[in-house]
Amino acid sequence: MIHVAEMAHVFAAADKGPRANPTLSEAERGAFDNLILLCANCHTMVDKAPDAFPDSMMLGWKFDHAKKLAAVFGVTEFADRAAARAAIAPLLDENHATFERYGPHIEAARNPESGAAETWRRKMLTKILPNSNRVLAQLVANRALLRDDERAVVEDFRHHIDDLEALHIGGVHEDASRFPAAMQTILEH
Repeated sequence: MIHVAEMAHVFAAADKGPRANPTLSEAERGAFDNLILLCANCHTMVDKAPDAFPDSMMLGWKFDHAKKLAAVFGVTEFADRAAARAAIAPLLDENHATFERYGPHIEAARNPESGAAETWRRKMLTKILPNSNRVLAQLVANRALLRDDERAVVEDFRHHIDDLEALHIGGVHEDASRFPAAMQTILEH
């Protein structure tokens, strides 16, 4: 058997490994969210030079690849607005519920020892950003169903996603655009 890829850890499986994060539990270290598929050469390279390949870069690679796969396999052109809305509504609802429960506005986020910031970042990377990109991909594929005002909202949403990715994947700390409220009702009526 020839192996062309290896499973690598973003954060090391051990406390003294590359990109170690001792705050992670054993289960979190072995979870899908902390794994990335790399060729053998890249796996060796990222582990030998962890400062050159920080966790944010590796998570960015993983996220970009997942985004490409979602664009290839998860997009449908619908015949009408109601069907398109039905496809994106559960994703928007999940994002809203996740934000309400774990977002930076919650009480626990004010306590730096609570772990709320790490939980929010994980939810951002595993739920909100993937869902948002699926919604965006569906809206782009169904652009013909959008009204002119909704097309402008989609562009605002695209910038919002880009800003979130810059912060949560790229570590760029700058003012970010807010979620466009009109996204909650896009394609309705």
